[in-house]
Amino acid sequence: MIIERDHLFSESQFRSRQLSLLNSDHPQFHFLGVIKMKALILVGGFGTRLRPLTLSVPKPLVDFANKPMILHQIEALKAIGVTEVVLAINYQPEVMLNFLKEFEKKLGIKITCSQETEPLGTAGPLALARDKLIDGSDEPFFVLNSDVISEYPLNEMISFHKGHGGEASIMVTKVDEPSKYGVVVMEETTGRVERFVEKPKTFVGNKINAGIYLLNPSVLDRIELRPTSIEKEVFPNIAAANKLYAMVLPGFWMDIGQPKDYITGLRFYLDSLRKRSSAELASGSHFIGNVLVDESAVIGDGCLIGPDVAIGPGCVIESGVRLSRCSIMRGVRIKKHACVSNSIIGWHSTVGRWARLENMTILGEDVHLGDEVYSNGGVVLPHKEIKSSILKPEIVM
Repeated sequence: MIIERDHLFSESQFRSRQLSLLNSDHPQFHFLGVIKMKALILVGGFGTRLRPLTLSVPKPLVDFANKPMILHQIEALKAIGVTEVVLAINYQPEVMLNFLKEFEKKLGIKITCSQETEPLGTAGPLALARDKLIDGSDEPFFVLNSDVISEYPLNEMISFHKGHGGEASIMVTKVDEPSKYGVVVMEETTGRVERFVEKPKTFVGNKINAGIYLLNPSVLDRIELRPTSIEKEVFPNIAAANKLYAMVLPGFWMDIGQPKDYITGLRFYLDSLRKRSSAELASGSHFIGNVLVDESAVIGDGCLIGPDVAIGPGCVIESGVRLSRCSIMRGVRIKKHACVSNSIIGWHSTVGRWARLENMTILGEDVHLGDEVYSNGGVVLPHKEIKSSILKPEIVM
């Protein structure tokens, strides 16, 4: 909501009003009259699908495109004027908050935790955080699943929500195989949600819940403080009252909570970055397609890197290395003539000379793979030294 000088105030009234807003903590205003908004991110539990990376840090702090997953969401929320983010979490809240303190200061956004003592599903955490989300302004608040990566068209979602006048808005995305998901059946012209169909056997639509919501505070009155599902219990009730609307997500979307989807999501993200801010991507004879390289990384002669690669801070890529469709996290060293594809290399690991890693190999933190070792889909737990080849997908304890 922007104050319109020409329509509402005289020149002197307008300037006086703006100065008072800048110096106030009125819940409806932020800087030049923009509504202060809040958001809740559903962080969840143990992140078992992304092990061994989540044995070192909580899942939202796993690097994606050279920054913690959750930071992509917090930055997007900050960019549209959200002033406070609540993390709904039941696992290692101290680790999360300590890590995010520096970003809280850097971004100028308040980050707090709402800790569950028992898993509360996807709706219970909203009831638990009720006092943190309601401030008397009656403004809607965002809810996001922490695994979701997209271009976060949050301003467009605010406009959509204000336009339909319902109680809740959900973002939906189109998929090729809707039978794998819960499908959102909606009225195409208005976006009003009619019903939800779980894993339909016959075609009823191709739009699924994208895990990004904008909810009026009244939605909290529908949620009891108990383990409950927002998708299966709360939203169907709001839809039955004709107060739930769905907006089709423009651009890419991916739930990056498991390795295969993480790598696919990296491809989508880098492709989007190429369109939005291509100067952030690496260029030169070493690189093919979209590659993101931290400025502190060192890359040797004769390397061929790309497409769809992220190389984190402090990495050393020695001469003659080949990288494609992979994530190389902070402090990794890839030695001469190694080849890494379709893999994730965890923090401070080492890949030996002439080693070859492929087929969704994942090295946890501080893993050291010997020279000439081959890994075909090996998943290696942190702090291991691997001297012999892993010939078929398996977990190395």
